[in-house]
Amino acid sequence: MKNFAYKVSAAGRVNLIGEHIDYCGGKVLPCALSLKNTVYISPNNDNCINVEWTTLSEKVSMPIDRLADFKSHDYAKYIAGSAYFWREAGHVVKGCDIKLDCTVPFGGGLSSSAAIEVSVIAALATVAGEPLCKTEIAQTAQKAEHLFAGVNCGIMDQYASACGKKDHAMLLDCKTLQCDYIPVCLEDCRIVVIDSRKPHSLADSKYNERRAETDEALRVLQRRFDVSCLAEISTEQLEQAKNLLSDTVYLRAKHVVSECERVSQAAKALIDGDAALFGSLLNQSHRSLSELYQVTGKELDALAAIAQNHPACFGSRMTGAGFGGSTVSLVKTQYVKDFGQYVLKEYQKQTGYEAKIYETEISDGIIVEKL
Repeated sequence: MKNFAYKVSAAGRVNLIGEHIDYCGGKVLPCALSLKNTVYISPNNDNCINVEWTTLSEKVSMPIDRLADFKSHDYAKYIAGSAYFWREAGHVVKGCDIKLDCTVPFGGGLSSSAAIEVSVIAALATVAGEPLCKTEIAQTAQKAEHLFAGVNCGIMDQYASACGKKDHAMLLDCKTLQCDYIPVCLEDCRIVVIDSRKPHSLADSKYNERRAETDEALRVLQRRFDVSCLAEISTEQLEQAKNLLSDTVYLRAKHVVSECERVSQAAKALIDGDAALFGSLLNQSHRSLSELYQVTGKELDALAAIAQNHPACFGSRMTGAGFGGSTVSLVKTQYVKDFGQYVLKEYQKQTGYEAKIYETEISDGIIVEKL
């Protein structure tokens, strides 16, 4: 590898609980992971962003005044969109040479795209000598995901990638961006992330359809209640107005409302060190995502059910957008190896897929090193 001036990384994330409610203004409980996208970067005098990858033979040179031309590029669009909107926000974007090395699995539900976008913006700011405002970086990365990657996501992924804190979960209010860091201290327990190895593509999936359905629920409910987002609706209000919603939209709204309640309970369980309650809430969340929000599919349902059946597992659920991707499970530490072997064997028997367990820890978000 050539000599670069800086090494800038941003984290993948696992969302412990609070799925599909970030774009509804709810609170979520993610953690940043030691699985990261790393950007090696040096300034150049070309007025171009020259990109290469450790995993691809392709190289792309993007003139800074023509970044929008790369909106449809399979890989470069994440870099182009990040740089484009960072520049649009009034920041200096210098010509540079960058190499990307990503250990966040693609299509695994652990936010590889957010890690790429956040690390690229942080790297561009670093070579320009600008201070890093992690919240602004996250918001700009979200805009790139919306308009270049075509996924109408909430703020959670990019915020967790940028602002994560080692050994802490983040109780993030997605409406206000107020974030409380909660130590993950569930005694004698481990968080285990398992990839179903059924890749998903958010832009091609029904993710944007779910977003539209929750937007419709909010529009209808705002005729009846003074609320600014769907997360402000209570269970009682939703039941009062049930007849105003179509059956499908009601199911989506019911998931959002109940998931918001589970996040509050889970945060308290984490603070109290109550592994049994925390695990039960994971199971309830998965059931809601399967039956009400309908974003799991047979592979994720099988993976979660197999995990839940192991005696050392307190609870398990899909994490991420769904339609493929990963599960997160809470497991007694001394039985993690046995748990993993059992789940992998049973999952392959039931689905034919070879799942993968990720050796990962709760980590910091953006990390900058001068080389």
